[in-house]
Amino acid sequence: MNSLLTPYFLLVLTGPEFGQQSIIYASIPFLFVIFTYGLETTFFRYAQKHGNPQELYNTLLVSIFSSTVLVGGVLLALADPIAHLLLVEQHPELIHLTIFIVATDALSALPFAKLRLDGRPRKYALIKVSGIVCNMALLYFFLSVCPALKAKGGISPLLLLYSPAFGLGYVFVANLVQNILQLILLLPEFAGFRPQFNLTLWKAMIIYSLPITVYNFAGMVNETFDRVMLGWWVRAPSRDAAEVQVAIYSANYKLSMFISLFIQAFRMGAEPFFFKQSKGENPQRVYARVMKFFVLTITLMFLFVALYLDIWKYFITKHYMWVGLKVVPIFLFSNMFLGIYYNLSIWYKLSDKTSAGAYITLIGAGITLAINYFFIPSFGYMACAWATCICYGTMMVLSYIWGQRVYPIPYAWKKLVAYMVIVLVLYLIHRGVVHLYPSLWLNLGTSTVLFLAYLAFIGRVEKKEFSRLPYINRIPLLRNLVSP
Repeated sequence: MNSLLTPYFLLVLTGPEFGQQSIIYASIPFLFVIFTYGLETTFFRYAQKHGNPQELYNTLLVSIFSSTVLVGGVLLALADPIAHLLLVEQHPELIHLTIFIVATDALSALPFAKLRLDGRPRKYALIKVSGIVCNMALLYFFLSVCPALKAKGGISPLLLLYSPAFGLGYVFVANLVQNILQLILLLPEFAGFRPQFNLTLWKAMIIYSLPITVYNFAGMVNETFDRVMLGWWVRAPSRDAAEVQVAIYSANYKLSMFISLFIQAFRMGAEPFFFKQSKGENPQRVYARVMKFFVLTITLMFLFVALYLDIWKYFITKHYMWVGLKVVPIFLFSNMFLGIYYNLSIWYKLSDKTSAGAYITLIGAGITLAINYFFIPSFGYMACAWATCICYGTMMVLSYIWGQRVYPIPYAWKKLVAYMVIVLVLYLIHRGVVHLYPSLWLNLGTSTVLFLAYLAFIGRVEKKEFSRLPYINRIPLLRNLVSP
Protein backbone atom coordinates (compact mmCIF):
# COMPACT_ATOMS: atom_id res chain seq x y z
CA MET A 1 0.00 0.00 0.00
CA ASN A 2 2.84 2.36 0.82
CA SER A 3 4.62 1.56 -2.44
CA LEU A 4 1.45 2.32 -4.38
CA LEU A 5 1.75 5.92 -3.21
CA THR A 6 4.55 6.47 -5.75
CA PRO A 7 2.21 7.60 -8.59
CA TYR A 8 0.52 9.97 -6.15
CA PHE A 9 3.83 11.45 -5.00
CA LEU A 10 4.86 11.94 -8.62
CA LEU A 11 1.64 13.90 -9.19
CA VAL A 12 1.81 16.19 -6.15
CA LEU A 13 5.58 16.64 -5.76
CA THR A 14 8.02 18.22 -8.17
CA GLY A 15 10.89 16.14 -9.59
CA PRO A 16 13.46 17.74 -7.22
CA GLU A 17 11.13 17.26 -4.22
CA PHE A 18 10.67 13.57 -5.06
CA GLY A 19 14.46 13.33 -5.38
CA GLN A 20 14.94 14.93 -1.95
CA GLN A 21 12.41 12.58 -0.40
CA SER A 22 14.16 9.59 -2.00
CA ILE A 23 17.57 10.66 -0.68
CA ILE A 24 16.33 11.19 2.89
CA TYR A 25 14.33 7.97 2.93
CA ALA A 26 17.43 6.17 1.67
CA SER A 27 19.13 7.24 4.91
CA ILE A 28 16.37 5.90 7.20
CA PRO A 29 17.44 2.23 6.98
CA PHE A 30 20.96 3.23 8.06
CA LEU A 31 19.60 5.03 11.09
CA PHE A 32 17.30 2.12 11.89
CA VAL A 33 20.30 -0.25 11.92
CA ILE A 34 22.08 2.06 14.38
CA PHE A 35 19.02 2.33 16.62
CA THR A 36 18.23 -1.42 16.71
CA TYR A 37 21.78 -2.92 16.35
CA GLY A 38 20.60 -6.38 15.29
CA LEU A 39 18.39 -7.04 18.33
CA GLU A 40 15.48 -8.52 16.34
CA THR A 41 17.53 -11.44 14.98
CA THR A 42 19.22 -11.77 18.38
CA PHE A 43 15.81 -11.98 20.03
CA PHE A 44 14.75 -14.83 17.73
CA ARG A 45 18.01 -16.69 18.35
CA TYR A 46 18.05 -16.36 22.15
CA ALA A 47 14.33 -17.11 22.45
CA GLN A 48 15.33 -20.68 21.49
CA LYS A 49 18.24 -20.76 23.96
CA HIS A 50 17.25 -18.78 27.07
CA GLY A 51 15.00 -20.41 29.66
CA ASN A 52 13.24 -17.22 30.81
CA PRO A 53 11.59 -15.49 27.82
CA GLN A 54 10.20 -12.59 29.88
CA GLU A 55 13.65 -11.80 31.31
CA LEU A 56 15.05 -11.87 27.77
CA TYR A 57 12.32 -9.53 26.53
CA ASN A 58 12.71 -7.14 29.47
CA THR A 59 16.48 -6.97 29.05
CA LEU A 60 16.21 -6.17 25.36
CA LEU A 61 13.50 -3.54 25.93
CA VAL A 62 15.62 -1.78 28.57
CA SER A 63 18.54 -1.85 26.15
CA ILE A 64 16.66 -0.45 23.18
CA PHE A 65 14.82 2.23 25.21
CA SER A 66 18.12 3.48 26.64
CA SER A 67 19.99 3.43 23.35
CA THR A 68 17.12 5.15 21.49
CA VAL A 69 17.22 8.12 23.88
CA LEU A 70 21.01 8.32 23.68
CA VAL A 71 21.40 7.91 19.90
CA GLY A 72 18.38 10.12 19.18
CA GLY A 73 19.84 12.94 21.27
CA VAL A 74 23.22 12.72 19.54
CA LEU A 75 21.66 12.73 16.07
CA LEU A 76 19.43 15.71 16.89
CA ALA A 77 22.55 17.63 17.92
CA LEU A 78 24.12 16.73 14.55
CA ALA A 79 21.02 17.50 12.47
CA ASP A 80 22.58 20.40 10.52
CA PRO A 81 25.68 18.47 9.34
CA ILE A 82 23.45 15.51 8.41
CA ALA A 83 21.20 17.84 6.39
CA HIS A 84 24.26 19.13 4.53
CA LEU A 85 25.47 15.57 3.86
CA LEU A 86 22.06 14.59 2.41
CA LEU A 87 21.89 17.73 0.24
CA VAL A 88 18.90 19.22 2.10
CA GLU A 89 20.71 21.88 4.11
CA GLN A 90 17.84 24.32 3.41
CA HIS A 91 15.42 22.02 5.27
CA PRO A 92 16.99 20.78 8.54
CA GLU A 93 13.47 20.26 9.93
CA LEU A 94 13.18 17.23 7.64
CA ILE A 95 16.16 15.68 9.43
CA HIS A 96 14.58 16.35 12.86
CA LEU A 97 11.39 14.61 11.74
CA THR A 98 13.39 11.73 10.26
CA ILE A 99 15.19 11.12 13.55
CA PHE A 100 11.88 10.96 15.43
CA ILE A 101 10.48 8.62 12.74
CA VAL A 102 13.39 6.21 13.20
CA ALA A 103 13.27 6.47 17.01
CA THR A 104 9.59 5.52 17.14
CA ASP A 105 10.25 2.74 14.62
CA ALA A 106 13.02 1.40 16.87
CA LEU A 107 10.78 1.39 19.94
CA SER A 108 8.22 -0.72 18.08
CA ALA A 109 10.79 -3.16 16.64
CA LEU A 110 10.84 -5.65 19.55
CA PRO A 111 7.05 -5.73 20.10
CA PHE A 112 6.65 -6.43 16.38
CA ALA A 113 9.35 -9.12 16.61
CA LYS A 114 7.46 -10.67 19.54
CA LEU A 115 4.30 -10.88 17.44
CA ARG A 116 6.28 -12.66 14.72
CA LEU A 117 7.87 -15.06 17.19
CA ASP A 118 4.51 -15.83 18.81
CA GLY A 119 2.97 -16.61 15.43
CA ARG A 120 0.41 -13.77 15.43
CA PRO A 121 0.51 -12.50 11.85
CA ARG A 122 -3.06 -11.18 11.93
CA LYS A 123 -2.37 -8.72 14.72
CA TYR A 124 0.97 -7.82 13.14
CA ALA A 125 -0.74 -7.09 9.82
CA LEU A 126 -3.65 -5.24 11.45
CA ILE A 127 -1.32 -2.83 13.26
CA LYS A 128 0.89 -2.31 10.20
CA VAL A 129 -2.05 -1.74 7.86
CA SER A 130 -3.74 0.60 10.35
CA GLY A 131 -0.59 2.70 10.42
CA ILE A 132 -0.33 2.75 6.63
CA VAL A 133 -4.00 3.76 6.22
CA CYS A 134 -3.43 6.58 8.71
CA ASN A 135 -0.35 7.66 6.75
CA MET A 136 -2.22 7.65 3.44
CA ALA A 137 -5.15 9.61 4.87
CA LEU A 138 -2.84 12.28 6.30
CA LEU A 139 -0.87 12.52 3.07
CA TYR A 140 -4.05 13.09 1.08
CA PHE A 141 -5.24 15.66 3.63
CA PHE A 142 -2.02 17.67 3.65
CA LEU A 143 -1.01 17.33 0.00
CA SER A 144 -4.43 17.48 -1.71
CA VAL A 145 -7.26 18.68 0.56
CA CYS A 146 -5.45 21.56 2.23
CA PRO A 147 -3.91 22.99 -0.98
CA ALA A 148 -7.38 22.83 -2.63
CA LEU A 149 -8.96 24.70 0.31
CA LYS A 150 -6.14 27.25 0.24
CA ALA A 151 -6.57 27.80 -3.49
CA LYS A 152 -10.28 28.58 -3.01
CA GLY A 153 -9.32 31.41 -0.69
CA GLY A 154 -11.93 30.56 1.91
CA ILE A 155 -11.54 30.30 5.67
CA SER A 156 -11.51 26.82 7.12
CA PRO A 157 -10.40 25.60 10.57
CA LEU A 158 -8.57 22.79 8.76
CA LEU A 159 -6.13 25.34 7.36
CA LEU A 160 -4.89 26.06 10.89
CA LEU A 161 -2.93 22.79 10.52
CA TYR A 162 -1.47 23.73 7.14
CA SER A 163 1.31 25.95 5.85
CA PRO A 164 2.15 25.81 2.11
CA ALA A 165 5.78 26.64 2.85
CA PHE A 166 6.19 23.39 4.83
CA GLY A 167 5.48 21.41 1.64
CA LEU A 168 7.48 18.16 1.56
CA GLY A 169 7.65 18.16 5.37
CA TYR A 170 4.08 16.85 5.55
CA VAL A 171 5.25 13.55 4.05
CA PHE A 172 7.45 13.12 7.11
CA VAL A 173 4.77 14.34 9.54
CA ALA A 174 2.35 11.70 8.19
CA ASN A 175 5.01 9.01 8.65
CA LEU A 176 5.71 10.09 12.23
CA VAL A 177 1.99 10.04 13.14
CA GLN A 178 1.79 6.56 11.59
CA ASN A 179 4.59 5.34 13.86
CA ILE A 180 3.03 6.89 16.97
CA LEU A 181 -0.29 5.19 16.18
CA GLN A 182 1.50 1.85 15.78
CA LEU A 183 3.21 2.30 19.16
CA ILE A 184 -0.15 2.97 20.79
CA LEU A 185 -1.63 -0.18 19.22
CA LEU A 186 1.39 -2.14 20.46
CA LEU A 187 0.91 -1.11 24.10
CA PRO A 188 -0.49 -4.57 25.07
CA GLU A 189 2.88 -6.05 24.04
CA PHE A 190 4.51 -3.84 26.67
CA ALA A 191 2.05 -4.92 29.39
CA GLY A 192 4.33 -7.54 30.95
CA PHE A 193 7.39 -5.32 30.88
CA ARG A 194 9.37 -4.86 34.11
CA PRO A 195 12.57 -2.80 34.51
CA GLN A 196 14.67 -5.97 34.60
CA PHE A 197 18.18 -6.13 33.15
CA ASN A 198 20.41 -9.21 33.04
CA LEU A 199 23.88 -7.81 32.33
CA THR A 200 25.47 -11.20 31.63
CA LEU A 201 22.72 -12.11 29.16
CA TRP A 202 22.93 -8.69 27.54
CA LYS A 203 26.69 -8.98 26.98
CA ALA A 204 26.26 -12.37 25.31
CA MET A 205 23.51 -11.01 23.05
CA ILE A 206 25.56 -7.94 22.10
CA ILE A 207 28.48 -10.17 21.09
CA TYR A 208 26.05 -12.08 18.85
CA SER A 209 24.34 -8.94 17.50
CA LEU A 210 27.33 -6.70 16.71
CA PRO A 211 28.34 -8.62 13.57
CA ILE A 212 24.67 -8.53 12.56
CA THR A 213 24.77 -4.75 12.96
CA VAL A 214 27.83 -4.58 10.73
CA TYR A 215 26.29 -6.63 7.94
CA ASN A 216 22.93 -4.86 8.28
CA PHE A 217 24.70 -1.52 7.94
CA ALA A 218 26.75 -2.74 4.99
CA GLY A 219 23.56 -4.22 3.56
CA MET A 220 21.94 -0.80 3.62
CA VAL A 221 24.88 0.51 1.59
CA ASN A 222 23.92 -2.06 -1.02
CA GLU A 223 20.15 -1.50 -0.80
CA THR A 224 19.63 2.25 -0.46
CA PHE A 225 22.84 4.27 -0.36
CA ASP A 226 23.12 4.31 -4.15
CA ARG A 227 20.50 7.09 -4.24
CA VAL A 228 22.65 9.26 -1.99
CA MET A 229 25.78 8.48 -4.05
CA LEU A 230 23.91 9.24 -7.27
CA GLY A 231 23.02 12.67 -5.87
CA TRP A 232 26.67 13.27 -4.98
CA TRP A 233 28.44 12.05 -8.11
CA VAL A 234 26.08 12.27 -11.10
CA ARG A 235 27.14 14.80 -13.70
CA ALA A 236 24.32 17.33 -13.84
CA PRO A 237 24.20 21.07 -14.62
CA SER A 238 22.48 21.94 -11.33
CA ARG A 239 21.37 20.57 -7.96
CA ASP A 240 17.79 20.31 -9.22
CA ALA A 241 18.92 18.34 -12.27
CA ALA A 242 20.85 15.92 -10.04
CA GLU A 243 17.78 15.45 -7.84
CA VAL A 244 15.68 14.74 -10.96
CA GLN A 245 18.13 11.95 -11.88
CA VAL A 246 17.67 10.51 -8.39
CA ALA A 247 13.90 10.81 -8.83
CA ILE A 248 13.99 8.92 -12.17
CA TYR A 249 16.13 6.19 -10.64
CA SER A 250 13.95 5.89 -7.53
CA ALA A 251 10.67 5.87 -9.46
CA ASN A 252 11.83 3.03 -11.72
CA TYR A 253 13.23 1.15 -8.74
CA LYS A 254 9.66 1.05 -7.41
CA LEU A 255 8.66 -1.15 -10.36
CA SER A 256 10.60 -3.97 -8.75
CA MET A 257 8.43 -3.58 -5.64
CA PHE A 258 6.53 -6.84 -6.22
CA ILE A 259 9.68 -8.87 -5.69
CA SER A 260 10.86 -6.51 -2.94
CA LEU A 261 7.58 -6.85 -1.06
CA PHE A 262 7.63 -10.62 -1.44
CA ILE A 263 11.19 -10.77 -0.08
CA GLN A 264 10.26 -8.52 2.84
CA ALA A 265 7.20 -10.64 3.67
CA PHE A 266 9.28 -13.80 3.34
CA ARG A 267 11.91 -12.42 5.74
CA MET A 268 9.25 -11.51 8.29
CA GLY A 269 8.03 -15.10 8.47
CA ALA A 270 11.13 -17.07 7.52
CA GLU A 271 13.56 -15.87 10.19
CA PRO A 272 11.58 -17.07 13.25
CA PHE A 273 10.45 -20.14 11.26
CA PHE A 274 14.03 -21.14 10.43
CA PHE A 275 15.14 -20.83 14.05
CA LYS A 276 12.22 -22.94 15.25
CA GLN A 277 12.90 -25.58 12.58
CA SER A 278 16.51 -25.89 13.74
CA LYS A 279 15.30 -28.03 16.67
CA GLY A 280 13.29 -30.36 14.45
CA GLU A 281 14.27 -33.51 12.61
CA ASN A 282 16.46 -32.94 9.52
CA PRO A 283 15.97 -29.14 9.30
CA GLN A 284 18.40 -28.95 6.34
CA ARG A 285 15.87 -30.74 4.15
CA VAL A 286 13.21 -28.20 5.16
CA TYR A 287 15.53 -25.30 4.31
CA ALA A 288 16.31 -26.81 0.90
CA ARG A 289 12.62 -27.27 0.12
CA VAL A 290 11.80 -23.71 1.19
CA MET A 291 14.56 -22.46 -1.11
CA LYS A 292 13.11 -24.36 -4.06
CA PHE A 293 9.63 -22.87 -3.62
CA PHE A 294 11.15 -19.44 -3.04
CA VAL A 295 13.06 -19.54 -6.33
CA LEU A 296 10.04 -20.86 -8.22
CA THR A 297 7.91 -18.03 -6.87
CA ILE A 298 10.44 -15.30 -7.48
CA THR A 299 11.18 -16.38 -11.05
CA LEU A 300 7.46 -16.23 -11.82
CA MET A 301 7.34 -12.74 -10.31
CA PHE A 302 10.33 -11.71 -12.43
CA LEU A 303 8.52 -12.74 -15.60
CA PHE A 304 5.24 -11.18 -14.46
CA VAL A 305 6.89 -7.77 -14.13
CA ALA A 306 9.56 -7.93 -16.86
CA LEU A 307 7.31 -9.30 -19.63
CA TYR A 308 4.53 -6.78 -18.93
CA LEU A 309 6.81 -3.79 -18.31
CA ASP A 310 5.05 -1.76 -21.02
CA ILE A 311 1.94 -1.95 -18.83
CA TRP A 312 3.62 -1.48 -15.47
CA LYS A 313 5.38 1.67 -16.69
CA TYR A 314 2.09 3.60 -16.30
CA PHE A 315 2.68 3.26 -12.57
CA ILE A 316 5.15 6.13 -13.13
CA THR A 317 2.86 9.08 -13.78
CA LYS A 318 5.62 11.45 -14.95
CA HIS A 319 6.25 10.01 -18.39
CA TYR A 320 9.63 11.67 -18.86
CA MET A 321 10.86 9.26 -16.18
CA TRP A 322 10.21 6.28 -18.48
CA VAL A 323 13.71 6.87 -19.81
CA GLY A 324 14.87 4.89 -16.76
CA LEU A 325 12.82 1.75 -17.50
CA LYS A 326 15.95 -0.06 -18.66
CA VAL A 327 17.07 -0.46 -15.05
CA VAL A 328 13.95 -2.41 -14.03
CA PRO A 329 14.96 -5.90 -15.30
CA ILE A 330 18.38 -5.42 -13.68
CA PHE A 331 16.70 -4.60 -10.37
CA LEU A 332 14.38 -7.58 -10.66
CA PHE A 333 17.31 -9.94 -11.08
CA SER A 334 19.21 -8.14 -8.31
CA ASN A 335 16.33 -8.71 -5.92
CA MET A 336 16.22 -12.36 -6.97
CA PHE A 337 19.87 -12.69 -5.91
CA LEU A 338 19.14 -10.83 -2.67
CA GLY A 339 16.22 -13.08 -1.79
CA ILE A 340 18.31 -16.19 -2.36
CA TYR A 341 21.05 -14.69 -0.20
CA TYR A 342 18.56 -14.17 2.64
CA ASN A 343 17.63 -17.84 2.36
CA LEU A 344 21.27 -18.88 2.41
CA SER A 345 22.10 -16.66 5.39
CA ILE A 346 20.49 -19.10 7.83
CA TRP A 347 23.75 -21.09 8.06
CA TYR A 348 25.74 -18.42 9.89
CA LYS A 349 22.82 -17.44 12.12
CA LEU A 350 22.26 -21.01 13.27
CA SER A 351 25.97 -21.78 13.71
CA ASP A 352 26.49 -18.51 15.66
CA LYS A 353 29.02 -17.35 13.05
CA THR A 354 27.37 -14.00 12.44
CA SER A 355 30.79 -12.49 11.74
CA ALA A 356 30.73 -14.43 8.44
CA GLY A 357 27.63 -12.49 7.41
CA ALA A 358 29.44 -9.27 8.24
CA TYR A 359 32.42 -10.20 6.05
CA ILE A 360 30.23 -11.20 3.10
CA THR A 361 28.12 -8.05 3.29
CA LEU A 362 31.18 -5.83 3.69
CA ILE A 363 32.57 -7.33 0.49
CA GLY A 364 29.26 -6.52 -1.19
CA ALA A 365 29.36 -2.96 0.16
CA GLY A 366 32.90 -2.54 -1.15
CA ILE A 367 31.75 -3.63 -4.61
CA THR A 368 28.81 -1.21 -4.48
CA LEU A 369 30.93 1.74 -3.39
CA ALA A 370 33.71 1.05 -5.91
CA ILE A 371 31.43 0.62 -8.95
CA ASN A 372 29.33 3.65 -8.07
CA TYR A 373 32.33 5.87 -7.34
CA PHE A 374 34.10 5.06 -10.60
CA PHE A 375 31.13 4.73 -12.98
CA ILE A 376 28.32 7.08 -11.80
CA PRO A 377 30.02 10.15 -13.37
CA SER A 378 30.05 8.40 -16.77
CA PHE A 379 26.96 6.17 -16.70
CA GLY A 380 24.67 7.77 -14.09
CA TYR A 381 21.97 5.56 -12.58
CA MET A 382 22.83 2.63 -14.86
CA ALA A 383 26.03 2.27 -12.82
CA CYS A 384 23.91 2.09 -9.65
CA ALA A 385 21.72 -0.63 -11.12
CA TRP A 386 24.61 -2.82 -12.27
CA ALA A 387 26.47 -2.25 -9.00
CA THR A 388 23.44 -3.60 -7.12
CA CYS A 389 23.19 -6.66 -9.36
CA ILE A 390 26.91 -7.52 -9.20
CA CYS A 391 26.98 -6.94 -5.44
CA TYR A 392 24.04 -9.24 -4.64
CA GLY A 393 25.22 -11.88 -7.09
CA THR A 394 28.64 -11.95 -5.43
CA MET A 395 27.15 -12.13 -1.94
CA MET A 396 24.87 -14.99 -2.99
CA VAL A 397 27.74 -17.05 -4.41
CA LEU A 398 30.05 -16.38 -1.44
CA SER A 399 27.35 -17.30 1.07
CA TYR A 400 26.56 -20.54 -0.73
CA ILE A 401 30.19 -21.69 -1.00
CA TRP A 402 31.07 -20.74 2.58
CA GLY A 403 27.82 -22.07 4.03
CA GLN A 404 28.14 -25.48 2.39
CA ARG A 405 31.47 -25.97 4.16
CA VAL A 406 30.17 -24.99 7.60
CA TYR A 407 26.49 -26.05 7.57
CA PRO A 408 25.74 -28.19 4.48
CA ILE A 409 22.20 -27.94 3.12
CA PRO A 410 21.15 -30.10 0.13
CA TYR A 411 19.99 -27.30 -2.17
CA ALA A 412 19.08 -28.44 -5.70
CA TRP A 413 21.34 -25.67 -6.97
CA LYS A 414 21.70 -26.91 -10.57
CA LYS A 415 17.94 -26.94 -11.03
CA LEU A 416 17.53 -23.55 -9.34
CA VAL A 417 20.21 -21.96 -11.51
CA ALA A 418 18.53 -23.49 -14.56
CA TYR A 419 15.22 -21.83 -13.60
CA MET A 420 16.90 -18.43 -13.34
CA VAL A 421 18.64 -18.86 -16.70
CA ILE A 422 15.39 -19.97 -18.36
CA VAL A 423 13.44 -16.89 -17.23
CA LEU A 424 16.29 -14.65 -18.38
CA VAL A 425 16.26 -16.31 -21.81
CA LEU A 426 12.47 -15.97 -22.01
CA TYR A 427 12.77 -12.27 -21.23
CA LEU A 428 15.43 -11.78 -23.90
CA ILE A 429 13.27 -13.63 -26.46
CA HIS A 430 10.41 -11.31 -25.60
CA ARG A 431 12.56 -8.21 -26.02
CA GLY A 432 13.80 -9.51 -29.36
CA VAL A 433 10.25 -10.04 -30.64
CA VAL A 434 9.16 -6.58 -29.43
CA HIS A 435 12.20 -4.96 -31.05
CA LEU A 436 11.48 -6.60 -34.42
CA TYR A 437 7.69 -6.18 -34.31
CA PRO A 438 6.77 -3.16 -32.10
CA SER A 439 3.07 -3.88 -31.72
CA LEU A 440 1.38 -3.59 -28.32
CA TRP A 441 -0.92 -6.56 -28.95
CA LEU A 442 1.93 -8.75 -30.18
CA ASN A 443 3.91 -7.60 -27.15
CA LEU A 444 1.17 -8.63 -24.73
CA GLY A 445 0.40 -11.84 -26.60
CA THR A 446 4.04 -12.92 -26.60
CA SER A 447 4.30 -12.04 -22.91
CA THR A 448 1.28 -14.18 -22.05
CA VAL A 449 2.44 -17.16 -24.11
CA LEU A 450 5.93 -17.10 -22.57
CA PHE A 451 4.59 -16.68 -19.03
CA LEU A 452 2.10 -19.56 -19.36
CA ALA A 453 4.77 -21.73 -21.01
CA TYR A 454 7.07 -21.26 -18.03
CA LEU A 455 4.23 -21.89 -15.59
CA ALA A 456 3.37 -25.14 -17.40
CA PHE A 457 7.05 -26.12 -17.50
CA ILE A 458 7.62 -25.79 -13.75
CA GLY A 459 4.25 -27.43 -13.10
CA ARG A 460 5.44 -30.51 -14.94
CA VAL A 461 9.01 -30.55 -13.60
CA GLU A 462 7.91 -30.04 -10.00
CA LYS A 463 4.62 -31.92 -10.13
CA LYS A 464 5.54 -34.18 -7.20
CA GLU A 465 6.42 -31.17 -5.02
CA PHE A 466 3.27 -29.26 -6.00
CA SER A 467 1.04 -32.28 -5.45
CA ARG A 468 2.14 -32.33 -1.80
CA LEU A 469 1.00 -28.78 -1.20
CA PRO A 470 -2.29 -28.24 0.69
CA TYR A 471 -5.36 -27.50 -1.44
CA ILE A 472 -3.45 -27.79 -4.71
CA ASN A 473 -5.94 -30.30 -6.11
CA ARG A 474 -8.85 -27.93 -5.46
CA ILE A 475 -7.66 -25.52 -8.19
CA PRO A 476 -8.48 -27.00 -11.63
CA LEU A 477 -5.68 -25.25 -13.56
CA LEU A 478 -3.01 -26.25 -11.05
CA ARG A 479 -4.45 -29.76 -10.68
CA ASN A 480 -4.08 -30.27 -14.44
CA LEU A 481 -0.50 -28.98 -14.37
CA VAL A 482 0.65 -31.39 -11.67
CA SER A 483 -1.39 -34.41 -12.62
CA PRO A 484 0.69 -37.44 -13.78
